[in-house]
Amino acid sequence: MIIVGVRFKDAGKVYYFDPHDFTEEELTLGSPVIVETGRGAEYGIVALEKRDVSARDITQPIRKVLRLATEQDTEQEESNRQREEDARATCAKKIKEHGLDMHLVNVELTFDLSKIVFFFTADGRVDFRELVKDLASTFRMRIELRQIGVRDEAKMLNGIGICGRTLCCATFLDEFQPVSIKSAKDQGLSLNPTKISGVCGKLMCCLKYEEETYAELMKGMPGIGDLVRTPAGDGDVLNINILRQTAKVAVRVKNSEEPASNIYHISDIKILEHRPQCERGCSCTKCKGEK
Repeated sequence: MIIVGVRFKDAGKVYYFDPHDFTEEELTLGSPVIVETGRGAEYGIVALEKRDVSARDITQPIRKVLRLATEQDTEQEESNRQREEDARATCAKKIKEHGLDMHLVNVELTFDLSKIVFFFTADGRVDFRELVKDLASTFRMRIELRQIGVRDEAKMLNGIGICGRTLCCATFLDEFQPVSIKSAKDQGLSLNPTKISGVCGKLMCCLKYEEETYAELMKGMPGIGDLVRTPAGDGDVLNINILRQTAKVAVRVKNSEEPASNIYHISDIKILEHRPQCERGCSCTKCKGEK
């Protein structure tokens, strides 16, 4: 099946459309087009050129590219963006008048001016029926209020992450991937919520980027507290460095009360016994005794 990918926002999801009779020379990357959507005709930008994909990878039905966008279409799209800003101010004012506990995040106006969507966040359910009636009488078009989560809010508003760069979700991530605390544990990161959470308050999306790499590197590595055999003798693993593929081991030395610690590559280590970690994150005798 021949498709073309179209994006409606700078960091939005890419949707597939039927290019119909348009050629590759017409549908080049960055070309503005008018496409058929469930909300009517919409203005978008070509993000993927024409290509043949398996029908199993496509969600049916697939809609068509109606035409190439003209200069007039582009001007209308820019005008719609200005009208969205005006609508945002009007809606925020009416939310305050109705005394609703909700925060307006963004406004989207369809290209054909048939519908306007207001995105908001709230701690719980909000009865906005009277607000919808008020907005409908003001804008004279179909009104939709859609409650979104904090990750979607961050994507729409954008910002600066703790890395000093603009948010991934607002620049290149077209959709969110599930992120678990296991990703942070596997990468040896601090489990302090303030250090592994993004501006949205959820776990950072970038924890997902190297998950597969760390999972591969972890194969064959000992855990903290495991009993291992080294060239210097048997000992307990004190720490591991996943990227360097090394482990710090406390080797038991004869005629000495204190073990000698040293760093070994995992190729020089043989795991003798896996020891489950205690609640403190170690498997020392002291902790085992206290438990």
